[in-house]
Amino acid sequence: MRAFEFNAQHCPDLFPALVTIAAFCPGRSVISGAHRLVNKESNRGLALQAEYGKLGVRIELHDDEMHIFGGTPLKSTKVFSHNDHRIAMCLAIAATRIPGGLEIEGAEAVGKSYPDFWKDLFSRAKADH
Repeated sequence: MRAFEFNAQHCPDLFPALVTIAAFCPGRSVISGAHRLVNKESNRGLALQAEYGKLGVRIELHDDEMHIFGGTPLKSTKVFSHNDHRIAMCLAIAATRIPGGLEIEGAEAVGKSYPDFWKDLFSRAKADH
């Protein structure tokens, strides 16, 4: 995988998933359309910056762009969903690639859009092993 640029202005709900991918891509990924993240279930730009920062991923917000510096091993730690279903899901996906996983406070937020998320994620994880 490698760093990328993507304009998410018309699909801001993709930001959490794109940040998760970028966290594992060596180099600087740039996602534009960050102004659309402020009025979601949380301020997703700041939430992603804070929580991925705990994992060791540097995220910078520049006007309408988010710069993600990825490719370093992510840390196992406690993170917060900000009571946002998409933040909780993207952190859960990242956790599958982090030795020791993550403790996600507010993980139940996924129920807003995907009540079977945890069941499906765990069944997929079992199928992969």
